[in-house]
Amino acid sequence: MSSRLIDTLVLTAAPSSGDLTQGIVDNVCTALSDAGAEGVWLAPGAAWEIDVNLDRSEATDAQRLAETAAGTAAVDVNIVSAPKTSRRKRLLCADMESTIIREELIDEMAEMVGCRAEIAAITGAAMRGEIDFEGALVQRVALFKGFAANKLDDILSRATLMAGAATLLRTMRASGAKCALVSGGFTHFAEPIARRLGFDTVVANELVIENDKLTGDVRQPIVGPQGKADALAHLAAEHGLDLSETLAVGDGANDLVMLRTAGLGVAFRAKPILAAAARSSPSGAVIAHADLTALLYLQGFPATAIQA
Repeated sequence: MSSRLIDTLVLTAAPSSGDLTQGIVDNVCTALSDAGAEGVWLAPGAAWEIDVNLDRSEATDAQRLAETAAGTAAVDVNIVSAPKTSRRKRLLCADMESTIIREELIDEMAEMVGCRAEIAAITGAAMRGEIDFEGALVQRVALFKGFAANKLDDILSRATLMAGAATLLRTMRASGAKCALVSGGFTHFAEPIARRLGFDTVVANELVIENDKLTGDVRQPIVGPQGKADALAHLAAEHGLDLSETLAVGDGANDLVMLRTAGLGVAFRAKPILAAAARSSPSGAVIAHADLTALLYLQGFPATAIQA
């Protein structure tokens, strides 16, 4: 995109939480007295923004000033850089577990076979980036050899949507965006969840099933960190989109490359390694307090355009 990038500072908080107040906004405005613009409420009490129109180093300083002004309030402070005419993204690629849904479903599977602690430890290490994701997935799935395939539906029934997930999908689709669920988890779970929410595409791993039982194998190639990023790039090209027109969201280390590839990469309630990477990236944002509707406010959607 050749248009000049505009830096916009965005404050978000959980809807109806009361955490984002006019007092905080006033403090931020005072701290940013040289920003040269007036802020606007996108959603009273939930989202506010102001164009800061500064160079990168100054924008980073502005973010730090705003964070200090917000104090200990449960408010997310982000700088979003985008051409003013294309701030709203036309492709969303979302991680599934601990992002679109609350659970890590492989851990729920582990509970059924009595090895939840062992599996959860491997999952946690992989999501923190301490061990190789692909190897960790193979290691975990091997423990499910002989698991009855019909029990996967019981696991799926435990999945609960993350707050704001349905609103995010409805609004993105209403704005004309394509939406893809890009998961390091399994198609058996991802496909029904995608249908429920209206995702256009699913990219996920496939468990090998024979004689109605899991073999303990995952069909190759495994969708790992690079696979997620490749999926985003492929989908963007397929729809004739520049990468700057894409949005990715995830919570773990296996989402890091995908978030870096996207025009806007959001670390949502993320592990420290992903949050730190997103915070240091000029195309990154971190949402620790608000729900998934914050992704809409980061794109400049006002409350009146949100499909609740």
